[in-house]
Amino acid sequence: MPDRLSAVDVSFLYLEDETTPMHVGEMLVFQAPDSGFDYDRLVTLIRRRIAFVPRYRQRVRWVPGRLANPVWVDDQDFDVAFHVRRSALPSPGTDGQLRELAARIMSRPLDPTRPLWEVYLVEALQGGRFAILTKTHQSMVDGTAAVDIGQVILDPTPDPRPTPDVHWNPSQEPSGAELVAGAVVDSVRRPAVVVDNARKGLADVSDAATGLLRQAGGLVSALWTAARPPAESPLNVPIGAQRRFGTATADLEDFKRIRREHGGTINDVVLAVIAGALRAWLMTRQENVGSRHTIRAMVPVSVQDIGQRTPANRVAAFLVDLPTGEQDPVVRLNRISFEMAQHKDGGHMVGAQSLVALTGFTPPTLHAMGARLGADLSRRVANVVITNVPGPQQPLYVAGAQLLAAYPILPLVKSMAVSIGLTSYNGGVYFGLNADRDAMDDIDVLTACISEAIDELLDTTRKSRTRAKRTRKD
Repeated sequence: MPDRLSAVDVSFLYLEDETTPMHVGEMLVFQAPDSGFDYDRLVTLIRRRIAFVPRYRQRVRWVPGRLANPVWVDDQDFDVAFHVRRSALPSPGTDGQLRELAARIMSRPLDPTRPLWEVYLVEALQGGRFAILTKTHQSMVDGTAAVDIGQVILDPTPDPRPTPDVHWNPSQEPSGAELVAGAVVDSVRRPAVVVDNARKGLADVSDAATGLLRQAGGLVSALWTAARPPAESPLNVPIGAQRRFGTATADLEDFKRIRREHGGTINDVVLAVIAGALRAWLMTRQENVGSRHTIRAMVPVSVQDIGQRTPANRVAAFLVDLPTGEQDPVVRLNRISFEMAQHKDGGHMVGAQSLVALTGFTPPTLHAMGARLGADLSRRVANVVITNVPGPQQPLYVAGAQLLAAYPILPLVKSMAVSIGLTSYNGGVYFGLNADRDAMDDIDVLTACISEAIDELLDTTRKSRTRAKRTRKD
């Protein structure tokens, strides 16, 4: 029987509409090798390596009557050339033109009748560079455990690793009657799954109750934060179908220096930088930023149980109130570090895992309403989504071309005007800001504020050193 989509995966299909396509992407910028790089080379590479990600040759097949979640079936007419596309900028193409092209490409939904991914080769960038844009539906990539097509084509050396030719024959697609029969079988088995989820949920609740006694109400604090609506913000407006894309680049060493000087984690420094950037951006819009002003961020964090033998890539979503009303950048960082530490020490993730387990109770036919309610809930409890994914700290290559930069592109949640993702790679930190075109016509102002917020925190480390030198002289 074909693999069935999980409750979480299928929710991304239900969430999708004309203003909120549910695909993630990445804008990868490369330096072309002396031998050059062209479309045929990219197609050949993907055709060889797609065997490592068989899901990319499968499409979604719905069960008649929506009696169960849909399944993955091999695409009988799979055509790699349909998914790998070619584009070019007027030579020499600028970074601004590349961002505009990325925004237009990411605005368009994927074809639901085919495997849910696309790759674009963008040629003629100035400086002998080119770009690869990846676009993959979230139902295919869970963010931590699955492998994206962009990762498969990258190598740690300029010489591509050998990849044998593998002949692929698609499996016979099940008939409608077979899909219905499989749904009936799963429904017979479902009571055991429900009982198991309930048992797991009760165990989590028991653990949480014990933790509450030891940790003075940490979980209650998390629920209280979620219950309080975030402050009104220009980040929360009705959104349209078109996008803008902004980027910012920084040195990872600068973040490490700030952390060494003031404590916390790299992720704390990232959030403090974004808090400072949002504060400055709001002030350019003449928004009232009082001393108690905050922007609530939903911050997904990958978590794995200590001592677990097999990878358990799960994501806990923390709610963090960024102190945008605080003028002192060091105080902003300290407040964020304290709040993140409270989240991690308070066992808040336990409650989130119980909720994930309970999603198994929802009949597939109710997922549409449940998923849309989830989107509505997210905009009621947060102003912005921020993701931070650490990447490899050594150069990567595609067919001899060195990867220079990697900017993530996250989907927008309904009524959120911008999503912020960042990736660290080879000593750099790369911010990607996907934004609604009408609501965020000043996205370049916000990206400039990110660079200014980093400099603001770096200045505090220089002042600390100056004070220390003066103290030693005295």
